[in-house]
Amino acid sequence: MNMKKLQIFDSIHLYMHYVSINVRSIMQYKVSFILTFFGQFFVSFNVFLGIYFMFQRFSSVKDFSYNEVLMCFSVMLLEFSLAEMVARGFDAFSGMVRSGSFDQVLVRPRGTILQVLGSKFELTRLGRMIQAIVMFVYAVCHCEILWTSTKIVTIVFMLMGGTAVFSGLFLIYAALCFFTLEGLEFMNCFTDGAREHGKYPIGIYGEKVLLFTTFVIPYALIQYYPLLYVVGRSDNPLYCIMPLLACLFLLPCYLLWRFGVRHYQSSGS
Repeated sequence: MNMKKLQIFDSIHLYMHYVSINVRSIMQYKVSFILTFFGQFFVSFNVFLGIYFMFQRFSSVKDFSYNEVLMCFSVMLLEFSLAEMVARGFDAFSGMVRSGSFDQVLVRPRGTILQVLGSKFELTRLGRMIQAIVMFVYAVCHCEILWTSTKIVTIVFMLMGGTAVFSGLFLIYAALCFFTLEGLEFMNCFTDGAREHGKYPIGIYGEKVLLFTTFVIPYALIQYYPLLYVVGRSDNPLYCIMPLLACLFLLPCYLLWRFGVRHYQSSGS
């Protein structure tokens, strides 16, 4: 047990070392970082403007108010941004497979997932995260929500579960590269597409979409159901822990990755 704990701490220490290397590398080009940072902020700001102008015409969307939708979007955007920041290595994995540099990963005495995770850390996603935090604070201040410790914990679980689900999708994207060598663009429907559609509660898209996002790709577990509990539309205590159940989505993603690693054939020269 102590040996296992040492291995976990050692892996965390190594990952933080990877992060520090990436951050130092990014800071070598400070102007580029600053411009990209603000670019990320303003690109997401356009989506916020779309929500704002729509609610200038309509008072609610399926009985959800402007501030409730804003809270929903801000949490989803923060989840996606966190996943992009820490799991960006999987999003850029196709280049590693095409160049054959994944061969170097295989011969090193560390886990493949840890090494790919540490290969890229996208600090510029802080721009999106700051915007999401600003929107969330605004929504909280204007929503008539009776905050309790359970609801605060639910928000934390939403962030944890959402980061896990989006990271799992990036992992699937990377695993498919073992067989295609190129990244499959249709996966953007489940990552960027989910971020865009997730600006509104998923339940408004109909029963079939809700079923798909509950039992196949669990967006509803990290967004819709816990949101209902937070805004007081449901008293079901199970909705609080549904984001943690969504973390189980990482298991099939990991199995697909292991399957891809076993069938990997070098494409490099």
